[in-house]
Amino acid sequence: MATINDIVLVHVENKPGFYARIDAITPDVKPGWWQVRLLVFTFPLQVFTWILDEYQLEGADFTMGGTPLRMELVVSPVVEDSPHEEDLDGEQKAPRQEGGSSKVVSLADRRKK
Repeated sequence: MATINDIVLVHVENKPGFYARIDAITPDVKPGWWQVRLLVFTFPLQVFTWILDEYQLEGADFTMGGTPLRMELVVSPVVEDSPHEEDLDGEQKAPRQEGGSSKVVSLADRRKK
């Protein structure tokens, strides 16, 4: 089930529509329903508050004004078990991507050139 601070992809009419972050989930006056505040990643940013039940938070289809909608939890593509490199100070670096090495380029250094 999606929860606070999760990123979701909202499907509109069975097609990917927009991404949003769940900012708050509070009980609605109607038992079994929740007021879900979404920060919608559009330009400019928008805030929606939808009243949803637990099944809809888990990805069940629903409609608003006759438009089919569905929320899908976005899972990070970073693999939790991937090995991390350690730098000389013993601090962990980001996991290395398969098929190549990762290289960090400082924007500050680029400006100096």
